[in-house]
This record gives sequence, C-alpha cells and structure tokens, in this order.
Amino acid sequence: MCTAPLPFAAAVAALGWRRNEPILGNLAGTVVIFATALALILRESVELDGLTRQCLNAGLTCWPHPSAFARYATYAAIGLLEVMALFLVSLAVERRMRRRRYAPEWQR
Repeated sequence: MCTAPLPFAAAVAALGWRRNEPILGNLAGTVVIFATALALILRESVELDGLTRQCLNAGLTCWPHPSAFARYATYAAIGLLEVMALFLVSLAVERRMRRRRYAPEWQR
C-alpha cells in the first residue's frame, strides 16, 4: 500500500518528461508521493489518537509501541525513498531524450 504511489507518480511525471520539462515532471511526481505520505501519516495519527482516547476513557495510561514518531518517520522515509527512485528514473529518461537528438555514429 505504501509503494503504490510510485507508479502513479511516475505516470504523472511522464507527462512533464514527454513535453521536455523534466523539472516540472519531477515536481508533479514528488507532490503526488509526498501528499500520499502525508495522508498516510495523518491517517496513522487519527488512529493513534482514537486508541489513546479509549485508554484514557478506561482510566488507563497506555503508550503505543512503536512510538508515534517512529511510525510517522517510517512513512516519511518511504516517501523520501520513492522520490529518490523517481529522480533516478528521471535521469535515465533525460539521458535517453538527450541522446535521441544525436546521430548513432556520434554516440559512445
């Protein structure tokens, strides 16, 4: 579920890549990935708040394991890795587009 935004972000970025606007394509793909990561973090936050309220209403003090920060950091790290993967794909696409302009005998 967490790696699902990468193919969608690559498809969104490809729209910019095909129009010879790699920076805009990368930016659009990055927005999709980071928005998904933020949505997953907010979903986790709402769930943890609900569990904490249930504990407090029952008169208990309970803490989530792993901590909320560790859970949020996991989603953020996965989002950052997906953005890095998107940029690596972008480099390959840009190299192919740049080499396409030259005759094959001039390419190494």
